[in-house]
Amino acid sequence: MIQTLTHFFLEQATYGQVYLATFVYFLGLYFVVGAVFLAVCKWLQTKGWVSQIVPNTTPNKNIGFEIKHSIKSIFVFGFSGIAIVYLIRMGIIKLLPDTFLNVLMGVFFLTLWNEVYFYIIHRIMHFPFFYRRVHKIHHQSKIPTIYSVYSFHWLEALLLSGVPITICPVFNFSAMAIFLYPLASILLNFAGHCNYRFGHGTGASWQLFGTRHSQHHFRNTQNYGFATHFFDWLMSSNKKNNSL
Repeated sequence: MIQTLTHFFLEQATYGQVYLATFVYFLGLYFVVGAVFLAVCKWLQTKGWVSQIVPNTTPNKNIGFEIKHSIKSIFVFGFSGIAIVYLIRMGIIKLLPDTFLNVLMGVFFLTLWNEVYFYIIHRIMHFPFFYRRVHKIHHQSKIPTIYSVYSFHWLEALLLSGVPITICPVFNFSAMAIFLYPLASILLNFAGHCNYRFGHGTGASWQLFGTRHSQHHFRNTQNYGFATHFFDWLMSSNKKNNSL
């Protein structure tokens, strides 16, 4: 069934159908996967395995702001599906077979590329011109929540949706890897914005992911990376003190 749907959307579906499918897919990632992720975080907290970074409840009006702008971003993300399908149909993007290894490695390398791509775009977004006019929307969430993951200005949403488009014409991936990459991406986004962390601000680097990004939201500076702090370390833009 999955192969049949893939064949339909890559070869037969209208671009309107491709857009609608992409839009619904990102809506599902945002609302359905997000709700499950938050429920798991709360359950892990009852077990003492995670703790809140900032133990304050975000006002409902702020969550409403985040949802409103996230839906606008998802509207923009829908066009990325059209772009990818168009490039596939034109033969500019060539697909690998959907073997387990191709899917696994494809998601891994797309996520790895996102580390590079995101750091560059995010660093640009913090130039004063772009911060005041574009990125400031995302930083309205001083204490981030799962609902802030897509809370962007439309231009930032457009730029951030370019991860697969900027690498798939150069390196070949399977269709399923491209399809699953947004799921891997949003899970990492939830981990960085959910206001929960393993430990209490100490421990291995992977345990500090949520802490680093919460610091970034709160201070509007440093820790520009996504899931890792490699490029922050490389560019000396990492904050070593793990307290807010």
